[in-house]
Amino acid sequence: MEKTPKEMLKAYVDSQKFNSTTEIMDAMKEMFRDVLQQVMESELDAELGYEKSQRMSDTAVEKSPRNYRNGHSKKTVKTQLGAVEVKVPRDRNGAYEPQIISKYSRNADGMEEKILGLYACGMSQRDISEQIKSLYDVDISPELVSKISEKIMPEVTAWQNRPLETVYPFVFLDAIHYKVKQDHQYQTKAAYVVLGVTMDGTKDILGVWIGEHESSKFWLNVLNDLKSRGVLDVYLFCVDGLKGFVEAIGAVYPHSQVQRCIVHQIRSSTRFVSYKDIKPLMADLKKVYTAVTEDEALEHLMTFKENWGKQYPSCVKSWEDNWDILSTFFAYPPEIRKIIYTTNIIEGLNRQFRQITKNKPSFTSDDSLRKMLYLASRKIVEHWTSRCRNWDMVLAQLQLMFQNRQTA
Repeated sequence: MEKTPKEMLKAYVDSQKFNSTTEIMDAMKEMFRDVLQQVMESELDAELGYEKSQRMSDTAVEKSPRNYRNGHSKKTVKTQLGAVEVKVPRDRNGAYEPQIISKYSRNADGMEEKILGLYACGMSQRDISEQIKSLYDVDISPELVSKISEKIMPEVTAWQNRPLETVYPFVFLDAIHYKVKQDHQYQTKAAYVVLGVTMDGTKDILGVWIGEHESSKFWLNVLNDLKSRGVLDVYLFCVDGLKGFVEAIGAVYPHSQVQRCIVHQIRSSTRFVSYKDIKPLMADLKKVYTAVTEDEALEHLMTFKENWGKQYPSCVKSWEDNWDILSTFFAYPPEIRKIIYTTNIIEGLNRQFRQITKNKPSFTSDDSLRKMLYLASRKIVEHWTSRCRNWDMVLAQLQLMFQNRQTA
C-alpha cells in the first residue's frame, strides 16, 4: 500500500532530525530544486514523446523526428527561498523551452510580484535590491529592478485606456506635483488624477495624466479621452479651481454641472488676510457657505462684502467672480451636498499617493511616474470595497433630479 503524502512527509521529517528553522529552510530549498528539476524533465519527455529510460517509438519519431536529449545546462533561479541552481535539460534540435521557467527568465515563484509590490510601496530600486537580499539572500541589481518594472508598461497603458462606465454621477479632479526629469533637467510636473463615483456608489480611479501646465486645451484632451472610453454623461464635476476646466467641460459635457471645492476656495481667498482679522472674517464667511438656500447665502455674501470689501477686496471679489460654480451644491439635498461640498474624496487619494511616493523626491521620466502611480492605484483600490454613505438615498435623489439624462 502506498504511503499518503502526509505519511511520506512525516517519514522524511523523522529521518532529517531538524534542529533549527535554518535547516528546515535549506531542506525546503533542496526539495524545491528537485521538484523543479523533475518538472522540466517531464516537460522534455512530453516534447520528445518518450521518457528518458525508453526507446523511441514510431509515434515519438513522427512527433519529434531525429530529436534526442542533449545533456543539461546550468541555470541559477532566484526564488523566495534563495538562489537555486538547476540543470535545464536540452534537446538536440533546440525545440524544448521550459514552461514553468521561461528560457530567459531567472525569477521564479512570484519573485517579480514581490519586487513590484515593494516598488508600489515607494521604495527606490537600490532599497528594493537590499530588501530582497536581506529577505531571500538573492542578489538583484537596481538595473534588474528597473527592467522588471518596465514589464508592466503595457499593463499601465491598457489600464489608462480601458473602457469606462457610461454614466458617472460625480467625477472629482485634482493635481499632485512631482519633479520629473526632462531634457536633462528636472521640472515640476503635475499628475492630474480623475476619480469617479459610479452609479452603484463605489469609487474608481479613471486615469492619471501627466502634464506641465493646465489649460483649456489640456483638459479638453482629458475629457475627450474619457468620452472615447465610453463616458457619455457626468452629472457633476467637482474641481479644485483648475484653470481652463470649466470651458473644456462646456465643450465636451455641456449638460454637466461644476462645483468648485469650498475648502479650497476658502484657503485661496483668505491667503492674504491678516492674522488678527482671520477669526471674525471666517465667522462671517461661514454664514455664506453653510446657508440652507442660495438666496440666504447671497444675503450673507452681501453682508460679508459690506464688512470686509474695503479691507480685503480681492477676497470678496474671488467669491463673487466664482459664485456660479461655488453655489452649485445649494440645489442639492444634504445627502448629496456632503459628497460634492469639497474634493475630500480625491484629496484622500492624493494623500495616499504622497505617502507612497514620499521616499522618491524625483522621477527619471513621465513613464517612471506613471508606473509608480499605477502600482499605487492598484494597491489603493483593493481597499475600496464600501459604497458612499447613504448611497441608496443619494441614488434615489439623483434618479429624480436627472431622470431625463443618460442612465447606466
